[in-house]
Amino acid sequence: MSQQKAVLRPNGFTFKQFFIAHDRCAMKVGTDGVLLGAWAPVAEATAVLDIGTGSGLIALMLAQRTGENVLVEAVELDEKAAAQAQENAAASPWADRIRIHQDDIRHWTKRCERRYSLIVSNPPYFVPGSECATPARASARSTTDLTHDVLLACAEELITEDGFFCVVLPTAAGDRLVALALQRGWHLRFRTDVADNDNRPPNRVLLALSPESGEPFLDRMTIRGPDQRYSEAHCSLTRDFYLFR
Repeated sequence: MSQQKAVLRPNGFTFKQFFIAHDRCAMKVGTDGVLLGAWAPVAEATAVLDIGTGSGLIALMLAQRTGENVLVEAVELDEKAAAQAQENAAASPWADRIRIHQDDIRHWTKRCERRYSLIVSNPPYFVPGSECATPARASARSTTDLTHDVLLACAEELITEDGFFCVVLPTAAGDRLVALALQRGWHLRFRTDVADNDNRPPNRVLLALSPESGEPFLDRMTIRGPDQRYSEAHCSLTRDFYLFR
C-alpha cells in the first residue's frame, strides 16, 4: 500500500502497509502501541508473541518488521477485540503467519508448548477503580485481572533463554515493573524514556527485559521538537508505518 494510493478508511487507522479497524476494541490505536511495535528488537526474533493484542496492531507491526519464516502469535481475552484482530490480520499482507488466539493468557500459557524469542505487551497499568468510559475499556486498562506479577510469570514460562520481553508503560509504572522483574531474576537490557518534548520530563518508557544478563542500553527520545513538529528520532522510528512521515 503506497502513500500515494492509500485511501483513509473510517473506523480505524491506515498505515503504509496495512489497515487497523478498531471500532469493536476497547483500546484504540495509540502512540504507545505504535512506539512499542516500532521499537521492540526483532533482529534475532524467530517466534513472536503479543500478549493482550487488542486490535492486533503490534502483532501486525512486528509481522511487517520480521522475515517470512517468523511466526507471530497474539492472545486477546476480549472476544470482540480478538475477532477484530483476526479480521485485521487476515486482511494484511502477512495473514499466513499471524495467529490470533481468543483466550486468557494465564490459561493459554499452561497449554502452550512453544517458546518465543520476542514477547511484547502493551499491558494494563491503571489500578482498579480508575474511571473509564466503558467496562470493556476499564478492563483493558486495569491491572485487576492481569497484574504485572502475573504478566511476568507468564512471560517466564514462554520466553527463550536469550529472548526479550518488551513493554510500554507510564514511567512510574515502568519503574515498578522493572523493580519487580529484577526481583524475579530478569535483566534490564534496553530502556528508552519517552517525553512529549524537550520541556517535559518523560511520561512513558519502553523496556526490554531478558532472562539473559548483559550491559543495559539506556536512552531518551522526544516525540516533538521545539517547533512542535515530530522529532527526527520519532520519525526515524515510525517512518515505515505512518503514511505522512
